[in-house]
Amino acid sequence: MSTRSFPLLRYFICLSIISLASVVFTRSASQAIFVNPATDISTSTAKGKQTAVLAGGCFWGMEAVFEHLKGVSDVISGYSGGSAATANYEFVSSGLTGHAESVKITYDPSQISYQQLLKIYFLVAHDPTQLNRQGPDSGKQYRSVIFFANDKQKRVALDIINQLNKTDIFHKQIVTQLLPLKGFYQAEDYHQNFIDHNPNYPYVVVNDLPKLAQLQSQYPNIYKK
Repeated sequence: MSTRSFPLLRYFICLSIISLASVVFTRSASQAIFVNPATDISTSTAKGKQTAVLAGGCFWGMEAVFEHLKGVSDVISGYSGGSAATANYEFVSSGLTGHAESVKITYDPSQISYQQLLKIYFLVAHDPTQLNRQGPDSGKQYRSVIFFANDKQKRVALDIINQLNKTDIFHKQIVTQLLPLKGFYQAEDYHQNFIDHNPNYPYVVVNDLPKLAQLQSQYPNIYKK
């Protein structure tokens, strides 16, 4: 079930959780982790443009966060985890298709690494300890998933998850799934760049704009306007 179709209801629900979410994200982002060049995918192991497919709740906010990273050239909202036949918003919203609302990120590994993308994914873009939900949105379509394209991406993701669980940053175990990428299907046009087109939408104001402010404040070296 999603309250995205009911903006005023969603607004008041989000007000009740935003303070707690901000505390979690701020505490997490202050930790020094993910310095493991042995497993990272950087200029030494990847050449040219690369892609990453990630899911972590509503794709509106996920898309906006990654669009503001230096080295990222494109972010597309879409669906992954299910079949092409059910890759549309009406079907995916049922939570029965296997799809998760996802984003496909195109980036330059000479400017930003896959490891850095995952750092932002875990510490800013969403809460990886929420099972089959994200904030006020519930259902498997809002689950936390890393769709890895190859073994290198899988190793990096596992390494980061293990680090986070050992440091107990979230005080809960991470529930993020690691699944092989079998397909990514672009969402409807009205979902693309949703926050740019609807910056005053109540859901966006309460649930997503604080993430963008946090990204700019805590990661100014990789933030782009």
